[in-house]
Amino acid sequence: MPKIVKTTTLRDHLADILKEVSTKKGYFIVTKKGRPVSALVNLDFFEDLLAATSPEYLENIKEACADYKAGRTFDHEEIFGEL
Repeated sequence: MPKIVKTTTLRDHLADILKEVSTKKGYFIVTKKGRPVSALVNLDFFEDLLAATSPEYLENIKEACADYKAGRTFDHEEIFGEL
């Protein structure tokens, strides 16, 4: 569940909010006059969102699913050998 923060609270407590976002991998919805206007998100979360909307990423996921369904899989030893 995202946390909601007013723009004035964000301004007054920016360092604390940035610390929370970066350490908890979460996000805040920023509101102005009670209406959502933006979001403050953890960078890893943002990169995951970008990847999830990438056509190349989505195509790779489809190919991986097709390979799995067709039995084209490898076990740990086939990939990494004996460690």
